[in-house]
Amino acid sequence: MELDWLPVSAAFLLGSYAFVFKFLRKANGWYYEFKLGQKENPLPPGDMGWPLVGNLFAFTKAFKFGDPDSFINNLMSRYGKTGIYKTHLFGNPTIIVCTPEMCRRVLTDDQHFRLGYPKASMTLAGTLLRTDSPEEHKRLRRLTTAPIVGHNALAVYVDFVEDIIVNSLEEWASMNHPIDLLKEMKEITFKVIVGIFSGSDTNSVIAKIGYLFTILVNAIMSLPINIPGFTFHKALQARKKLATTVKSFVGERKKDAQRDGKKDLVDILLEIKDENGQKLKENDIVDLLIMFLLAGYESTSVAMMWSTIYLTEHPQITKKAKEEQEEIIKTRPSSQKRLNIREIKQMTYLAKVIDEMLRKTSLVFATFREAQVDVNINGYTIPKGWRVLNWARAIHMNPEYHPNPQQFNPSRWDEYAKVGSFLPFGIGSRQCPGMDLAKLQISIFLHYFLLNYKLERVNPECRITYLPVTRPVDNCLAKVVKVA
Repeated sequence: MELDWLPVSAAFLLGSYAFVFKFLRKANGWYYEFKLGQKENPLPPGDMGWPLVGNLFAFTKAFKFGDPDSFINNLMSRYGKTGIYKTHLFGNPTIIVCTPEMCRRVLTDDQHFRLGYPKASMTLAGTLLRTDSPEEHKRLRRLTTAPIVGHNALAVYVDFVEDIIVNSLEEWASMNHPIDLLKEMKEITFKVIVGIFSGSDTNSVIAKIGYLFTILVNAIMSLPINIPGFTFHKALQARKKLATTVKSFVGERKKDAQRDGKKDLVDILLEIKDENGQKLKENDIVDLLIMFLLAGYESTSVAMMWSTIYLTEHPQITKKAKEEQEEIIKTRPSSQKRLNIREIKQMTYLAKVIDEMLRKTSLVFATFREAQVDVNINGYTIPKGWRVLNWARAIHMNPEYHPNPQQFNPSRWDEYAKVGSFLPFGIGSRQCPGMDLAKLQISIFLHYFLLNYKLERVNPECRITYLPVTRPVDNCLAKVVKVA
């Protein structure tokens, strides 16, 4: 008779667990609704998850070990295709927006929304990223964007970037063993950014800051715990040393302002003035380098890797892209031996390959904002102080905007996409200022890769992870082979 109690007990325990599970999740939602009080418009539909941790476990499971689109698709299937949802992620109550119209509204409204990246990211990036004043941000962007990514600046960088890429490809092809392609791509990107910044002193600067920057990158999404032994604390110490080293370099340049030779970015930034005759401070120049490294280092490296992978997986697309590059070589004067900015702008099909890679990979799954006041969007309240995630990946993989989104198809860009349906670099005043430099670097790399090399992956069916970036778990272990 005693054994009859076993199934009853098991059923009771299971029922109790389900009740507590459901109650706790509901209670977390009730807590935030009670905390906000009565609002003119309701919160969006959604799920606040568990107390304290919210939906971080579900997000991590989807992005690190499974299908990254399952997280947002689950919200859509449970709460309808409203395009706006409440949740709790990265330690904050959060609103997710995932339609072109709503993302565009949030990203272009500097009056009501400011940057809202996690605390570790904001702290380590520096004061320029934390500038809340739209006017100050516009002033700094106006002063610094043209010297870095203006047309004339990009034209100057071509030879320098070309040398780094050609030498790297030749070195990889000379090896008799597979290489960690993502790691090697990161070295290219790091050399390019530091080289643009420091010119002839590139190697000495890389030697001084390389290992410090690696520590910084590894902590960018860490928990902001400033206690010895934690990743964030170690990164703060590395940032101080990094700032000191760069500031010393900038100080030396300031003393040597009249030196002969080609001016690099440091020289230009030390000279430029705004309309009031005000120059950039040394701390601003240090922050600029760190911010550009953080913004371009990982994303550009991953973009070059995925462009190479997708071309390798699609021979017909490779054939068409290669023919375009061969045509550029055929039509140039016999005296010209190197690429120039005009030829890069002629790579129309390759530009579509790059855009399709950016869409399908969604290097940045979302951009972060924070509401500075209560905002009403589509009849829902975005409360003051709540984070807003503009979920670009949901738009990029939505068949309503991009038919057959899982298919890698550069020809889809023969037609213009719906406004706001392609957001690899964001939009508005905070749009990534380095996007043209990133595309320049990718274009030069693919030009030489298509003409002279092929990729032989060791694990072509390797599992993909999407945290902290989209990559094969083996970082694309492969041999680079020179072809006739």
